[in-house]
Parts: sequence; structure tokens; C-alpha cells
Amino acid sequence: MDSGKIRKKFLEFFKKRGYQIAPSSSLIPADPSVLFTTAGMQQFKPYYLGEKSPYGNNVATCQKCLRTSDIEEVGDQRHLTFFEMLGNFSFGGLPAKELKKEAIKLAYEFLTKELKLKIDYVTIFSPEKIEAGDWRKDILEDKESFKIWQELGVEDIRKEGIDNFWGPTGEEGPCGPTTEIYAGGIEIWNIVFNQYYCQNKKLKELKQPGIDTGMGLERLAMVVQKKPTIFETDLFEPMIKEIGKISDKNYKENEKLFRIVADHIKASVFLATDGVIPSNVEQGYILRRLLRRAIRYGKILQMPGDFIASLTKVADKIYKSVYFELKEKKTEVAFIIKEEAEKFEKTLESGIRNISSEAVNPGFNGEKAYNLYATTGVPFDIIKEIAEEKGIKIDKTFEIDFEKGKLKHQELSRTASSGMFKGGLAEHTEKTINYHTATHLLLAALRQVLGDSIFQKGSNITIERLRFDFSHTEKMTPEQIKKTEDIVNEKIKQNLKIKFEEIPLDEAKKTGAMGVFGEKYGNIVKVYTIFNEKTGEIFSREICGGPHVDSTAMLGYFKIIKEESSSAGVRRIKAILEK
Repeated sequence: MDSGKIRKKFLEFFKKRGYQIAPSSSLIPADPSVLFTTAGMQQFKPYYLGEKSPYGNNVATCQKCLRTSDIEEVGDQRHLTFFEMLGNFSFGGLPAKELKKEAIKLAYEFLTKELKLKIDYVTIFSPEKIEAGDWRKDILEDKESFKIWQELGVEDIRKEGIDNFWGPTGEEGPCGPTTEIYAGGIEIWNIVFNQYYCQNKKLKELKQPGIDTGMGLERLAMVVQKKPTIFETDLFEPMIKEIGKISDKNYKENEKLFRIVADHIKASVFLATDGVIPSNVEQGYILRRLLRRAIRYGKILQMPGDFIASLTKVADKIYKSVYFELKEKKTEVAFIIKEEAEKFEKTLESGIRNISSEAVNPGFNGEKAYNLYATTGVPFDIIKEIAEEKGIKIDKTFEIDFEKGKLKHQELSRTASSGMFKGGLAEHTEKTINYHTATHLLLAALRQVLGDSIFQKGSNITIERLRFDFSHTEKMTPEQIKKTEDIVNEKIKQNLKIKFEEIPLDEAKKTGAMGVFGEKYGNIVKVYTIFNEKTGEIFSREICGGPHVDSTAMLGYFKIIKEESSSAGVRRIKAILEK
């Protein structure tokens, strides 16, 4: 059974049982607190919190996902950056016990009846496996799941701790205990019982519990197709074969290199298709990193300079019947990838020269080697080779120092990203503050053009542009886009004033101040009002942490450069300010 049939079988199975099939959302999520869509439930987070789902209470999807935490691990038998997640989701509609029973029974039926797989064992949550003092220690053991699995005839039911409690996606959100299903020697399906809302490791019961399940298609294909690793399935085999053909190398002798190149090219194609451009910040940085790693390892395999173009075409062939956007943006994506590859060819050459000169300096150690890796993009193994050529001993201490450099870098990154999305700003500069103020004008203008059903769903701001997500189900027409632009520019020209006041949250809501759904505010909030000083007419009033300019005339000319889908029921606008 090929991956296409498995994907189709899963969705049809749930459709026959009353589940609405929703399309995969973009890899770039509406939630600004996370860089990428990492799980199927991400696009549905609001529906677990009470917002009405346009799909009804039960949904199933095959979701594109990307996880960056595993980049360094790619190359072994199971780690990937890009993958597809099969999932079914319930946002209430039934009591918690019935939801749990239905989710487990459907999973059991799909695996054993539809796919004819044998379940090795299952796991459930138990606090006895949690260390004293842990914030999950007081959660009760999931005896209900234990009983349901017993009734289905599963004999091997194991109790686990932290691994069987699914935390929130992003800084906060729905979460709960899980039951995991193992088949073919690996974990293939995780069923999460969303009972709680988690914020700062504090849990409160959700008014309406829900179900969130995830099953990696690549892993499932590996088990169904009886392959030793995910890289031998039909989701990777065409790329592995092409790498062997281009490099004239044997896969078995170069497994790690083949896998890294295949995974990274695939992930890069999907990121570029979803609108990511290589850069040194945010999603663009990840795309650049993936492409450059693919190029580096391609060089080690001695592949020709245009190998990425060939592999991009193979990735398109694997997925073109599932994700039609690949075909629509094929030319654009090919150009983005080709341009970045050519750029890095030069970077790689100069980086190696830089390392050669640095490696002969006194005091060259692992930490300095990591700094070179971070700044030049040349991989550690090449840096080690060059250092060894210069007579430098690469011992355990050198590698420990390299790890110290990495940890220091990660700490800095974490510190930066912890404040990165406060108010959607990457940093507080004149440009980002201008863009932040412009998002308030944009929201008010959108509500005038499209109606009062428009609410902010997220924003992200850099010194180059603003990105604004809002609730809307239809593509905006050129006339609507033009009218929105005109309203914003009219308000900029009118030189409206901006003031803020700190008032109780309840009072702010009574004044009609807008706020971001899902945002957790304190008792006292800042409310920013954009108004005409002469007439007193209010154009925008929002709960916001700031900062903002004093008057709209400081912003310049507002121009929308892109309007697109972000996820189910959410549209995205990218705009710039021109002086």
C-alpha cells in the first residue's frame, strides 16, 4: 500500500464516520508565538477554547508540519524536519468519557481492520511515573483509557509519565494526558485528551474537553510497507534514487548524507511554496539553514552544482497530486532555491578560506570553531578537517568547547525569542514601531471593508514588513484590497493622534476596545486609541502592550503587497510602509 493510498484511506475512514475533512493549513501558522506549524491541531486551537468551528465538532486532516528541533538529528533512521501528520480532532459535542472511548475505538479499528496491523502495545498516563515536585504530579492516572484498551483486547498496556502528557503548542494552550499506540516496533499514533488549559505550567480544566490525535504518515508508511526506515518508503525512495544517480554513490555507504539532503530539500520546497524567503531572521533563517546544509552535504557527496534543481523536481512529483500549491508556485520556488544555492556557493568558498586562516591562530579551540560555524555556515566536520590539516588536535576537549559555543548561542537565541513576539515585534526600532501602529489602522480598515466579523488572529513584524492574520473565509478581491489601502492611507494623511491609558480589563471591554483572541491579559491593561484630535472621532481602539508612534503622519505610505490564506478561516496580509 503506497503512501497515497494510506493517506486517502485515513481521510475516507473518518469521513464515513461523520468527520469533516479540512485542508492542511500553511506551514506558517496564524499563532505568532511559534515559527512553524508543528502539529495538526495548531490551526484548530481556537475551537478547543470555545470559538465555533466552521467544520462542526469533528474534523480530520493530513497536515503539513515542520519541526526545527530535530535538524541536527536528521540522518538517523527516524528524524525529519518536514513530515505529514494524519489526525482527527473533536471540539466537544460529547461528554469527556464518550469522546475518549470513541477516539480510542476508532484508532483501534483503523489500524487493525483497515490496515490489518498488529498493535504491539499501548501506553497511558500515570502520575506514579512523574517525579515529586513536577507540575504534572497531581494529575490522576488515566484509568478510563486502560479499561477501554482492555475491553478491545489489548493485553500489553504500559504506564508512562511525562511522555504521556502532551503540553500546549506554543507558549500556552490546550493540553492533557495521552495514550500512545505502538506497532511495528515504533510509536505511530498519539491520542491527546485535551482536558486542561496550560499557562506557565499551571492547569485549569477546559469547559469542554476535546480530542487531538496525531499519526506521522512517514512512520505509518514504514510499518505498513514493512521497510527498515522511513527513508526506504515511497515518500523518500524517489529522492534517494535520484541522489544516488546524480552523485554516483551508493546509498548504503552514505546513508546519513543521502537522508539529510533528501529531507532538507523536501522541507525547503514546502517552506518556499508557503511563501518563506531565505533570510537571516525567523522562518527565512530556517529555510536558509536547511538549503545550506543540503548544499554542504551535497558537496561532500561530490554532486554537481545544479543537483538541488533536480531534487526539487523529484519532491514536486512525490506530492503534486496532494498539494496543488506545489504546481501553482513551481516556477517561483525553483527561482528562490536556485538563487540561494548560487549565493551559498560563494559563501562556502569564502568560509573555507576564513576557517583556514583562523585555524592557524594561537588559541583556536572548539568554541571558536562553533563561532565560525555560526558565521560562515560551514559544517563542523569540514571545520574539523581543515583544523586537522593545520595540525590542530581534535580531541574530546575540542568537541566539548564546540558544544559550549552551541549552548551559548542557543541561550542567546532563546533570550531573543522569548521577547520576540510580544505584540508581534521582532525588536523595538523606529521601523517596527511604525509597522506595529499600522496594524491597528489595518484592522480598523478591514472591519470597515469586510464587516464586524473581522478579528485579529496574530501578527508578526520585522523592520522590512508587517504580517497580519485575521478571521475571514474568502480571498479578498482587488477592489477590497485597494479600498483597505486607501482607508489606511487616508487616516495616515489626516495625522490622527494616538494616546494610551491604563484601565481595568472589564472597563476596556465596555469601551469596545479590540483584543487578540486567546491573549491572556492582566487585570489592568493598556488601551491605545487612534482618534481625530479636532472632531474627537475614534478610528481605532485596542488593548495592546505597545509601543506606538504619537501620530499617524509619521508612518509614510501604506501598501499591501500580498493577501493569502494562512489557515482554515484565517487570511494573511503582508504590507510595507514607504516613505
